[in-house]
Amino acid sequence: MGLFGFFKKKEYVDPEIARRKFLSEQGRITDGRILDTVINKSGQEIAIYLYTLNGVDFESSELLSTEQSRDPLKYAPGAKIGVRYDPKNQGNSMLD
Repeated sequence: MGLFGFFKKKEYVDPEIARRKFLSEQGRITDGRILDTVINKSGQEIAIYLYTLNGVDFESSELLSTEQSRDPLKYAPGAKIGVRYDPKNQGNSMLD
């Protein structure tokens, strides 16, 4: 890296987009279950889900995209769902 490379402005990458890209490419898939869905103040739907790895329960939530919100039965409480997680940090997950 030359002197000019040191001063070159780095492109901003949204950490959430980078996290989701990493999970899509490197994550493993397990089974999970939707516990509940809630609507936030902005009117967006949030799914709360649970998955178990090596005997440990992980509970997380995710803001559903517009496309995901179009299929309410898939994300209804009690529904089985695929969860993509980071094998090195099993608490890092997203709905598949």
